[in-house]
Amino acid sequence: MQETLHQEIHHYPTAKLSVEHVYKDFATSNGIVHALEDVSITISEGEFVCFVGPSGCGKSTLLNIIAGLDRPDSGVALIDGTPISGPGRDRMVMFQEHALFPWLDVIGNVMFGLKQKPNLTDKERLEVAKYYLYLVKMDRFAHANIHELSGGMRQRVALARSLAPNPKILLMDEPFSALDAMTREQLYGDIQDIWAKRRKTIVFVTHNVREAVCLGSRVVLFSPHPGRVREAFPVELPRPRNINDHDLADLSQRITSALKGYTAAESD
Repeated sequence: MQETLHQEIHHYPTAKLSVEHVYKDFATSNGIVHALEDVSITISEGEFVCFVGPSGCGKSTLLNIIAGLDRPDSGVALIDGTPISGPGRDRMVMFQEHALFPWLDVIGNVMFGLKQKPNLTDKERLEVAKYYLYLVKMDRFAHANIHELSGGMRQRVALARSLAPNPKILLMDEPFSALDAMTREQLYGDIQDIWAKRRKTIVFVTHNVREAVCLGSRVVLFSPHPGRVREAFPVELPRPRNINDHDLADLSQRITSALKGYTAAESD
């Protein structure tokens, strides 16, 4: 496993994020749940890494640890060699729910995220917000109310709000899972375009293998009970990628077969 991960890193020489021997348990009414066991992975500057696995495999737990919203029981997560001790301006999280403020209009929501940048004037915040709304194709709706937007449009605004503070790492936890298929496909193209322009380090959690192959430069498989990293697949298909492309479907099938094998082995 570790050889597979390190081989892919040669394409991205600067390490941005490291997770080293992380363990995490949760106490529940049914006893202790082992969420993560000895998870180690390195993610490099500018990578778009997708975590894939069944429910309960710990991939969202690991994302929360990277975000600083939770702490490992043992092991460490580091950014640029510095241990993560809590939330920080260098990371932004985009969840399945858009979490926009309904009392603010579209541009007000994006500007709110820029309050983390105290060195900016109000005029500069406005210009930055306009730029990112343009980037996510929502500039025409800058003064729309949130309740007037479709689900896909709300997620575009949430993406702009996450990108506007210019974080080092963007963490995305199944942000498109509640959207219809056509809207998701549009967003797949948009997020690839944004990644190509901004080259953000992105960690993306999903259950959808095809989604992961469409978006990621690397797909990392998790198996459940407890959550462990099993294998990593570099994705070297040309961009922009279409989720219905034959080559993408073929690689997705290989990854799905591997994932089913690990899941079956865990249940034996």
